[in-house]
Parts: sequence; C-alpha cells; structure tokens
Amino acid sequence: MDVTSDPNLIVGCYGLGLLALAGLWRLFAWVREAPQSPDPWDAEVERQLQEPETREICHRCLTPHEPGAWFCRHCGTAVGPYNNLMPFLNVFSEGEVLRNGVGGRFRNRPLIVIGYFLLTLGIFPILAPIYWLSFLLNWKRSSDRRGSADSHDSPPS
Repeated sequence: MDVTSDPNLIVGCYGLGLLALAGLWRLFAWVREAPQSPDPWDAEVERQLQEPETREICHRCLTPHEPGAWFCRHCGTAVGPYNNLMPFLNVFSEGEVLRNGVGGRFRNRPLIVIGYFLLTLGIFPILAPIYWLSFLLNWKRSSDRRGSADSHDSPPS
C-alpha cells in the first residue's frame, strides 16, 4: 500500500505540518515578546569597551594580552580571535575544554554535561569511557566541595 494513495494519511500529514508551523510561529512570537534585560553596565563602561585602545583579556586568568596573541602568556589558554576556526589551534581550545572537565571547574548544567559526553564520543570514541569515568569523578569532587562550602557558609541554627 502506497502512502500517497491513502487520502487520510495525506490529510493527517498536512495537519501535522500545519501544527508544527503554528508551533514554530508561536515560539518565535514568544521569543520576540520576551522582556529585554538591561545592560549590566552604564554608558561610560560601554564607551570604554568600544575604544580602540582597550586591551583584550584572557577569559581564564583575566590577564591583558596583545591583540595578535594566540595564547595567554600567563596561563597558556588559547585566546586568539579565530582559534576555534583554525584547525591546528582548535585542538588547543578543545584540549582546554576537556582538561576542565576532568581537572578543573565547569558549570554543572545538564546541557554542559551532555556536551562533554557527546564531545568525547566524537573526538575519541574508543577511549571515551575512560574520560567519562574521570569526568564523573571530577563532577562528584566538585559537588562535594560545593556542598561542604555551603554548609560552612550557613549560620548555625
């Protein structure tokens, strides 16, 4: 039986397509109507950021670096403007992300955790389970530290 010969299936497919379009239209309208958050800084800071003399800083250690630098002189992080677009330098950016997953600090959000699992599965699928084990141990250590810090910061009852 051919799908195109059954009029009920054709009407059903058109109906699902229209529902999907209506849902996308409503999603775009919802995003468009969302309240805009105010700028976190005033006009003076915005003016200073737009000046050509403003120096770029490392996103990891906040050390100023030269405009043409590829790596931070202080911590070695990839800071070039096009590092993620250049194949050779992209490896260093990916390496920094993967090192943060097993030995550093990262945001504990579900999408970020899923991203770590998918990134390692795409980069080195055979060794990914070993990385996942190290990642989960680091995740447990960081959540234990956060829990103990929260208990020390709270006032006694």
